[in-house]
This record gives sequence, structure tokens and C-alpha cells, in this order.
Amino acid sequence: MSQYGSAKPKPRKTSERPAPQTERMTGAEAIVKSLEMIGVTDIFGMPGGAILPTYDPLMDSSINHILVRHEQGAGHAAEGYAVTTGKVGCAIVTSGPAATNTMTALADANLDSVPIVIITGQVGASFIGTDAFQEADIVGASMPISKHSFLVTDPQDIPARIAEAFHIASTGRPGPVLVDITKSAQNAEMDFSWPPTFDLPGYRPAGKPHPKQVNEAAKAIAKAQAPVFYVGGGMIRSGASTYLAELVELTDIPVVTTLPARGAFPDSDPRNLGMPGMHGTVAAVGALQKADLVIALGSRFDDRVTGNLDSFAQRARVIHVDIDAAEISKNRTADIPIVGDLYPTMKALVRAVRDAFDEFGVPNISGWWTYLNRLRDTYPLGWTPTDDGMLAPQFVLERLSEIAGPEAIYTTGVGQHQMWAAQFIKYEKPRHFLSSCGLGTMGFCIPAAMGAQVGNPDTVVWAIDGDGSFQMTNQELATCMINQIPIKIALINNSVLGMVRQWQTLFYNERYSNTDLATEDVQIPDFVKMAEAYGMEARRVWKESEVDEAIEWAMSINDRPVLIDFRVSKDAMVWPMVAAGVSNNEINYARGLAPEWEQDV
Repeated sequence: MSQYGSAKPKPRKTSERPAPQTERMTGAEAIVKSLEMIGVTDIFGMPGGAILPTYDPLMDSSINHILVRHEQGAGHAAEGYAVTTGKVGCAIVTSGPAATNTMTALADANLDSVPIVIITGQVGASFIGTDAFQEADIVGASMPISKHSFLVTDPQDIPARIAEAFHIASTGRPGPVLVDITKSAQNAEMDFSWPPTFDLPGYRPAGKPHPKQVNEAAKAIAKAQAPVFYVGGGMIRSGASTYLAELVELTDIPVVTTLPARGAFPDSDPRNLGMPGMHGTVAAVGALQKADLVIALGSRFDDRVTGNLDSFAQRARVIHVDIDAAEISKNRTADIPIVGDLYPTMKALVRAVRDAFDEFGVPNISGWWTYLNRLRDTYPLGWTPTDDGMLAPQFVLERLSEIAGPEAIYTTGVGQHQMWAAQFIKYEKPRHFLSSCGLGTMGFCIPAAMGAQVGNPDTVVWAIDGDGSFQMTNQELATCMINQIPIKIALINNSVLGMVRQWQTLFYNERYSNTDLATEDVQIPDFVKMAEAYGMEARRVWKESEVDEAIEWAMSINDRPVLIDFRVSKDAMVWPMVAAGVSNNEINYARGLAPEWEQDV
């Protein structure tokens, strides 16, 4: 008798999920409802024709919508929100130029692995391809610079596509996802149900690492005489900093933290050698160059860290841990590759290293530390007094760090001020520093600070910006004023495009082609007057004796944004420096002075 034919039908289990209830609504209402069901509480955006149907139900939603003054600002604000909260940031804009204005934020988030979802309106489905008013193929344009892009023409697909977008953005290697929704889909009716069914064939983000590879890494750590942890932004994104601290405590191995990883390991710990790379500390650069084992954790061997790849860490074996398999051995061949989420990987690595130490003994790396401490003592971070009577920007940021402290969140634009902020602000915890690292986006600072403040309303947020970077997105000060977003702006104002000018000084015979932002006699604009025109509090600082009082004054104002225009020397430079494309061995500690690298460690 057939075992199948004679079997009686089994009764339906009462624990099985009942069919979801459906509700009739428009696609526009489904967009808002989906965002509410996902848990979105804040969204940055600007309405326009192709997204207008969605802005009507958004008015009745519990979601806090913040009207920006430029769509690029919406994208960067979503980034700032995401980096500092660990949630997915969200922006919503219309079609055509509005959508293309978000492209910089998409590219920025893609290189820095920031989870954001940008929803764009699109012309009606029947108009696609006709060069209709404000039509742009934003899905096609965004594909190379985003983690994924969707085009939605059927209103019934809206809940699933939005849910999938948030899932893709936040899982695996985080990144930006774009959802382009036609106006016709927003206007049409559909049957809404939640949760939707995902349809993501082939999307399998890495999770736990292979135990064999973790054990191999632990053995290599146990046998190394000159190891270094090379920590990247993936450590922040994964939330694994606690396990990093545990592993460092166990091994006593020095740590270097890249620009997006500032705060992943506390600066107050003597085992933190600082930032490596083009403007890293001599000790951090030396640790990578002379190591016999580089343990890369959520980092991608970016050219700004490695310099000339052929001469980078020549004697080192490499353990490379990354959630993105495409990063493994992309730039530097990994001797021990580990594909996995850093959180479970770090947890497993702590256990495996303990076992390896029990088997092989604890390695003696005291000679390694003697070498690194000599580098640190001989070549500390510092600066020289200015010759023109203007403020030293390094002094300003050191005082800001002392007064505002590690509990504050710090954002930066891009340029010299960004590097000084990375060098002279002391970071003690993750998600308290954010900057445009991979793309180097001038204009990132103010909207990112705005997003960080919205996501962390009870935390002080300092926007450290340069006068060049500031002028690209400072219209978001209006957004901050109207929405009572009380960011504090430290404007490092040298009246020039400082980083470009530094390169012109060093490599172009001091031929300053188009880097002056103001004349000797006239500052345009007057940033204090501009801030006051927005209704902000603002003041200008020229002297060292005024710096502390001005910072404390800004700290006392918490009901509106506040700006301090610090007038700093245009001749101040960022040191140390490794010129682009050369070996890290050629690091300059100050102009014309390079460390004498000891050959024997």
C-alpha cells in the first residue's frame, strides 16, 4: 500500500500565519503605509510634480518629514541619520533634476557603505521614453553607484519593492538603494497587505565566517611578532567594536583606524596609533609598513591608506575579513581570506585566539611595541605657529575636542579641515564621527550634521566645515532654523580652497590657480551676516584668547543653529603627508622632512 495514498490529510496547524488582511488604497498611500510599517520615523525630502500624489497622504502620516532646500541635502541628511543611529536613512524627492540631485549622495553612500533608501517620483509609465517633462532614467543612471535600483510601474508592487529596498540597504554590506515610482502607479489603486513577500533571487548576504578560516587567522595571530589591526569603516557598520576592544585587550596588538573608522577604537587607549594613510600618523603608517601580519577588519585597502601598492606592507601576511567577497584580494592579496559579517566573525575570532594562545603560547611583541613607541614619541602630531597672525586651525580643533568632548557627534566637509578634525578631535566611541571618506564630497557636512541631529536630538552635533565646502550646501541652514535643528558650526575659514592650495604649494611651484575664495580686503560672503540673515546666532573669532569662550558660548545655545567663523591661516598645512601614488615609506612629517625608517624591527 502506498504510504502516500493511504495517508489522511493533516489538520492545519493553528500556529500557521493567517492570510494577511488587505486594504484598498492608492499607490501613493501604499508608499506612506509601507514606510510606517517598516518603522520609518523621519524622512528628508522635497515635493514636486511626479511625487506630489505621495505628499498628500504623507501630510496625515506619523512620519516626521523635513523639507530640505536642495535634494542633495536630503540624501546627505539621510546619510548622517543612518551613520549615527545605525538605522536606514530615507529621502524622498521628485523626478528629473530632483532625482539627479540625489546622485552625489547615492555615490557617496555607496563608497562609504551607508544604508539609505531614496524614493524618487517618475513620470507616468506611458510617458517613459518620450522625453517627457522632468523625465530622467534615474534607475539606469544610478545602477553603477548604488547597491540596487528599482523601477515600479505597478502599484501592487509598491509594498514589496520598498520592503526589499530597506532589506537590501541594511543587510550584507550596507549601501544605498533607489526606488523610482511612476506617477501613474502612485495614482492607481491597489490592495495593500503587510508583510509583503520578498522576491530577491540570488541575494544572499554573508553571515557567519568559515570556522576553518577563523582558526587559521587565530594561529597566524598567535605566531606573529609584529602584528597590527587595520580597522575600516565596516567595524562601525557592523557594530562589532566591543569585540574589537576585547580582542585588543587579549592580544595587546596595536590598532590603526581609517577615516571612516574613527571612533571604532578609543583614542585614549595607548594601543591606538591613530589614522593610517596619506595624512595618517607616522606611527600608524609605520605599523602597516613594517608589520609581519596585517589583520584587515572591514577595510578595503584604499589607495589613500596604502599609497603605492607594490611597496605597501611588503613583509606582511594579510588576514582580510570583509562581508563583501568582492573586496577580498581586490587590491592586496589575502593570505587568509574570511568572508563574513564582522559581528559574528569578531566574536568567533576572540574565542579562536584564546584557544590558539593556549596551544601556542602568548606571543612576545614587546620589541614591536618598542619600535612603534619610538616612532610615536619621535614624530607626534603637532603644528607650528602661524606666520600671518591668523589662528592655527589645529589649535581650534584641539580646543573644540577638549570643550565639546567625546560625547558630541562631529561631522566634516572635505578638505584640510576634514583631516585636522580626524587628527585633533579625540574620538572614544563609534558613530560619533562622520565624513565623506571614499567619494570626498564637498558640501557633505551641513546636511549630514542636520541628519545626525534629527536622529540624535539629545546629543550635541558639531559641524566642522571649511569655507569652500560650506558654500556648497549652506542653504540647509534655513532647514535647520525652521525645524529647530540646533547644529553647531565651526567654520574653519582660510578664504581659500585649502587642500588644493596645499598641493599647489608642494607640487605646482606655489602657482595658486583659482583657489582664492576671497580677496585680501573683502570676505564674500560675510558668514556672520549670512548666518544672522537666517536668524541664527553667529560670531567671528580672530585670536586664540577668544576660542574657548566662543566654543562655550555656542555650547550654551540649544534652540537654534549657531555658527562660529574661525579665521585661520591660509598657509596652514596638513602634516604628515604621503603624496598621491608614492610609497608610504616616503611619508613627510613636515615639509622636506621624512622619518628615517629603521629597517630592523
